[in-house]
Amino acid sequence: MAIFTLSLLNGISYGLLLFLLSSGLTLIWGLMGVLNFAHAAFYMLGAYLAYSVSGWLGFWPALLLAPLGVGLLGAAFERVGLRRVRRFGHMSELLVTFGLSYILIELVEMVWGRSSVDYRVPPALDGPLFTLFDTQFPLYRAFMMAVTLAVLGALALLVRTRTGLVVRAALTHPDMAQALGHNVPRVFTWVFGAGCALAGLAGVLGGNAFVTEPGMAQALGGVVFVVVVVGGLGSLKGAFAASLLIGLLQTFAVALDVPLLPSLKISQLAPVLPYAVMVLTLIVRPNGLMGSAQRHAGY
Repeated sequence: MAIFTLSLLNGISYGLLLFLLSSGLTLIWGLMGVLNFAHAAFYMLGAYLAYSVSGWLGFWPALLLAPLGVGLLGAAFERVGLRRVRRFGHMSELLVTFGLSYILIELVEMVWGRSSVDYRVPPALDGPLFTLFDTQFPLYRAFMMAVTLAVLGALALLVRTRTGLVVRAALTHPDMAQALGHNVPRVFTWVFGAGCALAGLAGVLGGNAFVTEPGMAQALGGVVFVVVVVGGLGSLKGAFAASLLIGLLQTFAVALDVPLLPSLKISQLAPVLPYAVMVLTLIVRPNGLMGSAQRHAGY
């Protein structure tokens, strides 16, 4: 029972981290129609910026400043780079963000090196939340869960506000939105920046809970795209459901470690399980769990 309870909590916390990362990618696709291949690199950059800022000012300023810095960088990239290639179609958007991801990884390796850095959980959150049968559940994981749920609530409110209506109008009826006095290119810039900031926030929270190294972008990059596809492109509700599904699936696969064959255990298949879920989902529901043909966020 203890193993089940702790695995459940660990799976939910990991799934919520996946949602925090995938929510930014979902917003960018759902509101702009851009599949940002550099999203995981922004996640990595958020972790490294938080490591540096926390060394100077502490973790709490880093929690605010690192996502802000990543968001501003993303907005600047949309303004000077992505905006110029959007008129050439999705393939050009994909290629320019794909190239940006490798540029960010190389820059990180030049500044911080190729090895992992000592980015630690802050002392105020470094301890158990509770102990169950001699097994502790970390307080920091509970903090990660609380922050992600707060972001989910903020996103749910945002899409129902006037700002959310303006953003969706800028996507579906850009000429009308422009005629009503809204600066449509600026709306897209801030949407892209906000999505990158969410990736940066995920990096701040996940970098010290796991490991901060250049390979972290590649490690989670594929999984976050699986989450977005399984949930349904552009659907925040779908991304939330898919994140929890994949988080719990991988966590229980590792925790239970059930033998499938004499020489094969299910824990060995844990890295493959998200991609198997994606293939199965695309076969049964090509639009994902809650996806549709529409590109806006599905609340």
